[in-house]
Amino acid sequence: MSQQNSAIRCSSITKTFGSVVANDSIELEVSYGEILALLGENGSGKTTLMNMISGIYHPDEGQIYVGGEPVSITSPMDAQNLGIGMIHQHFKLVEVFSAMENIVLGTPGRLKSRRAMKQEVLDLCKNYGLEIDPEKRVYEMSVSEKQTVEILKVLYRGAKILILDEPTAVLTPQETDKLFNILRQMKQQGCAIIIITHKLGEVLDISDRVTILRKGKSVGSVETAQVDAAKLTELMVGHKVSLAIERPEPVDAHTILKVVDLTVAKPDGSKGLEDVNFRIRSGQILGVAGVAGSGQKELCEAIAGLIPAQKGAVLYKKENILGKTPDEIIDLGISMSFVPEDRLGMGLVAGMGMTDNMLLKSYRSGKGPLVDRAPARDLAKRLMKELSIVTPGIETPVRLMSGGNVQKVLLGREIESNPNLLITAYPVRGLDINSSYLIYDLLNKQKQKGVAVVFIGEDLDVLLELCDRILVLCHGRVTGIVDAKTTTKEEIGLMMTGEMSAEEKEKEAAEA
Repeated sequence: MSQQNSAIRCSSITKTFGSVVANDSIELEVSYGEILALLGENGSGKTTLMNMISGIYHPDEGQIYVGGEPVSITSPMDAQNLGIGMIHQHFKLVEVFSAMENIVLGTPGRLKSRRAMKQEVLDLCKNYGLEIDPEKRVYEMSVSEKQTVEILKVLYRGAKILILDEPTAVLTPQETDKLFNILRQMKQQGCAIIIITHKLGEVLDISDRVTILRKGKSVGSVETAQVDAAKLTELMVGHKVSLAIERPEPVDAHTILKVVDLTVAKPDGSKGLEDVNFRIRSGQILGVAGVAGSGQKELCEAIAGLIPAQKGAVLYKKENILGKTPDEIIDLGISMSFVPEDRLGMGLVAGMGMTDNMLLKSYRSGKGPLVDRAPARDLAKRLMKELSIVTPGIETPVRLMSGGNVQKVLLGREIESNPNLLITAYPVRGLDINSSYLIYDLLNKQKQKGVAVVFIGEDLDVLLELCDRILVLCHGRVTGIVDAKTTTKEEIGLMMTGEMSAEEKEKEAAEA
């Protein structure tokens, strides 16, 4: 790679936090006019490295070069002045401001008229093949439009080096295609792009080269055209991994849960769910797809008895449990487990170890005022061994574990309660490939035991491979319930944007 065309080069970058070596002599290089994918398991050091390039951290050892020249990046402003822009997974926009106001916000320089700023934004859009209404308010935008504003923000500040962290996590397939077309256009304009993603299909689609990190070290870079998903996985984890997700057929399926006209309000009074209808049978995995904020959270919490509903019914084995508290649901003898998306907020107590977090599920079943910790301690030890949970000990606070290990603790605890219904919200979000496939295997084992599983996910490839049926939500309404074996990502993507499936159109026509 010629030094003249080099955008960023990291040489022997080392960063430690106490006794933990997050980055150990990392080597990385990306050129102008190139898209580099950065791959690695959770804890491999990707985020730490990107935080040093964007000025949040400073390396303990090593040197960063920009345009072939050694630089010292001590703050995000230094990074911005060097033409480096970071686009985070969680957007940093002011909702009540327009696109233009968000783009120019905080930029130094002389005062400009609103008309002049608008023209600058339009010129930038034209130059990079982007489309946005400069006057549109952020709260009126789709997720894809918000991401376009984030890209324009860094381009407006003169960035020629872009870092994108999990940019497709909340996009439909159509929006992902649109984003990738934008990135290819930016590449042609001479930008250097680093993309961090867990989705190997996207890595193979968009990148020119891939740099792989493992346990804080760089294990090398490869030309994307010369590898496949299996090879990338092997480089990430150090050994071959099967990428096949089993889908055993349901046995003796019968209805466990039926949801009828479920309508739920959000805290601000707007509709979270509106007239949602579906059923799930034993030994079946029902996937739930939708862009972020389409009602997934409200659906989980209403079924679990955590929030009230405005109308409708949730029939568990023909008994309406809507309106009952979680304790009342348990007292009825209903075996239901809920794995929330907020693992350390709703699922586990961050300051407690595994033993006490096991007790959270079982302490009510004890007799007398004293709690016997021995069974919970034994369960914690067994889960630690069976699920390969990495932790110094079962009394170590779970907040000190990696995301994958935290999820194993939570899912393991819920499965041990022998549920008939298991509700999982984004159980593999942010997890590396090894941990993700372990979770899929655990869910399939529950399915084979006759457990009904609700799987809310964001990776459509996984939903299509793992689930039996997929329910699609858009703005709190069901736009389709389809057979995962016969549908496509494109069909689901259209339903995620509000286009109803043929079955839902027929149903609406019959009700009209």
